[in-house]
Amino acid sequence: MSSKTNSWLIYVIIHVLFIGVWGAVIEIPEKNGFPATLGYVVWALTMVPAALAALKIKGWKLDFNKRAMIWGGAAGLLGAGGQLVLFFVLRIAPAYLVFPLLSLTPVVTILLAVFLLHEKTGKLGWIGVGIALVSIFMLSYQPVGGAQVSGYTWMLLTAIPLLAWGAQGYIMRFANEIMSAESLYFYMMATSVMLIPFALYLTDFSQPIEWSFKGPYLSAIIQSLNAFGALCLVYAFRYGKAIIIAPITTALSPVLTVALSLALYQTIPHPVIIAGIAFAIVSAILMGFEEVKS
Repeated sequence: MSSKTNSWLIYVIIHVLFIGVWGAVIEIPEKNGFPATLGYVVWALTMVPAALAALKIKGWKLDFNKRAMIWGGAAGLLGAGGQLVLFFVLRIAPAYLVFPLLSLTPVVTILLAVFLLHEKTGKLGWIGVGIALVSIFMLSYQPVGGAQVSGYTWMLLTAIPLLAWGAQGYIMRFANEIMSAESLYFYMMATSVMLIPFALYLTDFSQPIEWSFKGPYLSAIIQSLNAFGALCLVYAFRYGKAIIIAPITTALSPVLTVALSLALYQTIPHPVIIAGIAFAIVSAILMGFEEVKS
């Protein structure tokens, strides 16, 4: 029992490494000529073995009732919809800008809980929200005469998964009370797979598509990092303390993504943008602590 209890740190390390690396390299297959819509299809399919592995560990016990299916399906649709849009966002903006902004999803979760559930949040939560707003303005800064990303379309598109994943976190408050984490993950996988026909419908098969290793096979390897990284987080929370795990995973994954992305792009953003990235990560840490307190 003690070995399982102490294994939370291993799960956290795997999660941070997998999600951090995934965020930095997720756009590579598309840059190779593998469409974003097909990237979504591959991502959804990689969730299947992860979900089955989780159920096997659980003894194939699936919470199969109306409430579990509704809440699990709602969380899955929000997560999958945000994921589908994310592939398009990374067409026009680098990961080192997108993922710090996405780390602010607790802002949405906290605000929804405050205004819809009339929950109270502490000083850390409101400070985190304030810092998040400052970071958004910094990340939107356009250097004169040499902006790395022109325009604000990328921010508008990033707002879609930001809002969707924030609402998903809000819904998970209910879902985790009526079903096991493995069942929740299974329903999230199921709804993601259900959207595959829509992703295929959006795919322009008349354009050249990279079908070699650099396309679907590389995408499968990269998307597996996300699928099994998320599964590791489930077990990290099972064996560890949320007050430690939530801030670590919320902050370290985007830090790793930013560092690797900057190395891949071989660029140094404007100091204002660097400050915005730092502010976003600090905000995520504060809200991570506030979330586990509530």
